[in-house]
Amino acid sequence: MEYRKLGNSGLRVSQLSFGSWVTFGKQMDVNPVKECLKYAFDHGVNFFDNAEVYAAGQSETIMAEAFQQIGLSRNEYVLTTKFFWGIEDRVNFKNTLNRKYLMQAIDHSLKRLKTSFVDVAYCHRYDPETPIEEICFAMDQMIRDGKALYWGTSEWPATAIDQAYDFAVTNGLHRPIVEQPQYNLLEKDKVEKEFAPLYKKMKLGLTTWSPLASGQLTGKYLNGIPQDSRANLSSMGWIKDEVMNPNHVAKVQKLKNISDQSGISMTHLALGWCTLNPNVSTVILGASRLEQLKTNLEVLSKLNQIRDLKKELDAI
Repeated sequence: MEYRKLGNSGLRVSQLSFGSWVTFGKQMDVNPVKECLKYAFDHGVNFFDNAEVYAAGQSETIMAEAFQQIGLSRNEYVLTTKFFWGIEDRVNFKNTLNRKYLMQAIDHSLKRLKTSFVDVAYCHRYDPETPIEEICFAMDQMIRDGKALYWGTSEWPATAIDQAYDFAVTNGLHRPIVEQPQYNLLEKDKVEKEFAPLYKKMKLGLTTWSPLASGQLTGKYLNGIPQDSRANLSSMGWIKDEVMNPNHVAKVQKLKNISDQSGISMTHLALGWCTLNPNVSTVILGASRLEQLKTNLEVLSKLNQIRDLKKELDAI
């Protein structure tokens, strides 16, 4: 496992990490989660991603219980959470980054996570209705209070990240160091084009999600939608539109052709391609069972071969 700097910080994170989106609390209870967390940690993963909204808080609770049962000390791993959507159905606490919400949301997450701090707190989406300066002051306060060590953004436009960075620097506040965007062979323009100026200006780090495009890049949907796939989950209906997109199907078929010719699985090609981007600090893996995680982590032994195929993969 390689360890990379998280943006312009001294924190080093594993190039592959493990996240709880979709699975924790919906497809996995504490026992399979515990197995996955331990296996990931034993194989070099030190970055574990979560969010307040995942399973309406259950994901944080399950992860905390699993870590407790494993017996890892808090400083052995990097823990994150994210705020924006909210889990309380009342004014000022949903779809916002106002100071009132953020100050209470972090306290509730820490209680569920059974810890006094998270390593990274993300603003889960951009909130155009809350002034950038209010967001920056709130996140800076979160860090000064010792409840987070770093802060970042997720799926923010580059212009907003740039504004937040400039405001923080000008006012002597803790600046955002990391963005969490979707990044894969089907979704790459934001990372490779829109954010390009930020890598040079602020050394923006990336903790990317959905490297397999919700399973599309494994080839599992080329012959229809399996009954046990996340595309059949009522809360994930939008994936059906994605997997049936003719442009996506054509690209996935090209990936399959490279896989057939090289003997490297589509899953490993897709994962490996993401890690080859030097601006990516860590690629967040997801899994609904231990065998999936084991298979995904095996990509580490094939990175040199995948590097030789990068031009073909880029051409997709």
